[in-house]
Amino acid sequence: MCKENKLHKKYINPKDLGENHDKEHAVWNRRSFLQALGLTSVGSIMLGKLPVSAANQTPLSAALTTSDNDRVLVIIRLKGGNDGLNTVIPQYDFDTYANLRPNIKIESNNSFALSSDFRMPNYMQDLQPLWNDGKMKIAHGIGYPDQNLSHFSSADIWSNTVDDDRTSLRTGVLGRYFEDLYPDYLLNPPTIPPAIQIGSLSNLLFNGEDTGYAFSVANPNQLEEIAQNGTAYNVQNLSECTYGNQLGWIRSIVNTTYTYAGVIHEAYNNAANNAGYNESNISKQLAIVARLIKGNLGTKIYMVTLDGFDTHAEQPTAHQQLMHDLTNAVSNFYEDLNDIGVGKNVLAMTISEFGRRPEENGSNGTDHGSASTMMLFGEGLEGNGFIGTHPDLSNLDQDENLNFTTDFRSIYATILEDWLCIDSDVVDASLLANYNRSDVGVVCNSNSNPDNSITDFSHRAIYRDNTVFVDFDIPNASHVTIEVINILGQKTGIIYNERVLAGNYQVDLNPKNKRYSVGQYFYQIAVNGKLHSKAFVFVK
Repeated sequence: MCKENKLHKKYINPKDLGENHDKEHAVWNRRSFLQALGLTSVGSIMLGKLPVSAANQTPLSAALTTSDNDRVLVIIRLKGGNDGLNTVIPQYDFDTYANLRPNIKIESNNSFALSSDFRMPNYMQDLQPLWNDGKMKIAHGIGYPDQNLSHFSSADIWSNTVDDDRTSLRTGVLGRYFEDLYPDYLLNPPTIPPAIQIGSLSNLLFNGEDTGYAFSVANPNQLEEIAQNGTAYNVQNLSECTYGNQLGWIRSIVNTTYTYAGVIHEAYNNAANNAGYNESNISKQLAIVARLIKGNLGTKIYMVTLDGFDTHAEQPTAHQQLMHDLTNAVSNFYEDLNDIGVGKNVLAMTISEFGRRPEENGSNGTDHGSASTMMLFGEGLEGNGFIGTHPDLSNLDQDENLNFTTDFRSIYATILEDWLCIDSDVVDASLLANYNRSDVGVVCNSNSNPDNSITDFSHRAIYRDNTVFVDFDIPNASHVTIEVINILGQKTGIIYNERVLAGNYQVDLNPKNKRYSVGQYFYQIAVNGKLHSKAFVFVK
């Protein structure tokens, strides 16, 4: 199995990167594809001939589905590191820009004006009506301190929001939020998917400690097939042999674990697309998302992915096609939503793990850089405009990259708090820090005050002395019961039933009078009536 290759910070021509560069991409694209029945957290299926993965119902889904508003967030991942300077052109400093990029610059006569200071390439002209109508904003200089120029590591930082010695943290900001809010999700899941992800599997953004929180598909055709048929795999007409029987059994098990396939199927059939989407991959993804939103699925967060932004060579041709496909898809997406008047409830935002170097390389491309541009779309923005300050092209960092001016986590914090209406303390806890809020221009429309508080109760499984202990911390005197549940959902009996004082406790999950078999289980703790659960494995 490949391990991540940490690339040096000063990037070189891709022809010279060779095997190292290819290895990193192999790792970056690799995610587990089957996490069913609690053995793993995500399953992979086909929807409209596109691969999709499905997580067990989780706290994220539960939290989002209890929201009292109809707001939706669509995250558009520009995978590979989008070049912000050729996305939003700094007209106010055009000479410096042109000197850095003599061969790949966008000429003024091939662009349209966003303002007197900034322009956008003509091949992105599909966005001009959104900008002119006040339904688009641009955030400048998006990044984080000491930019990591590795695709894999930087993508993880954008998901887990940690850029210090905890960069190996395998939980994401949304996963942490929903895991805390709905602690018993493994055994009592919600009825609709909290998040749907197309184009990549098991993005860290949605990961909790035990599971991913998004119904995920690797490509839109697979998701469409699920939406049309309501199942993941065909179990008919398999060969009459041991292999066929085993394959049929496995496929049946997987189908039963995709508990969201039915509700996705229903929502998909409740609506239709009514916009001129083309055949590009990103158009297919956003067309499915629009149809599920219009069909009242109820999912609050979607992520779609457009790959190909690692433009080390021949960038003008590749970037033009990518941005044309993206902008055409976004334009049609909002036209489609507004067919029934729901576009006002949908905010879309682009993310990318990093930008590109301000200076072009010798292959008509750009190498891994730092700060980039984020685009936001939607009527909820209440006017067009710019967020933050554009990086100074004449004041580069020690690696000759742009200095970031807007921390991406400040955008996250604002959208979670002011668009999805999550309590500010919970946002800070999910981000693992208190970040300044950016002036995005969205306002929470919720009048309710849900119980979003982060609890002080914590628990974990500890493997020691050939058994498994549940370790838990109680902040106040409480009545605690612990029960073990097998992979079929059958309760095997209460193993702990005590009133305890505040403190730390460890309870053997496999006491002598039980002696469970080797395999996958769940433990469920009830603390003063509130349930918490996690998966664990008994090993010999």
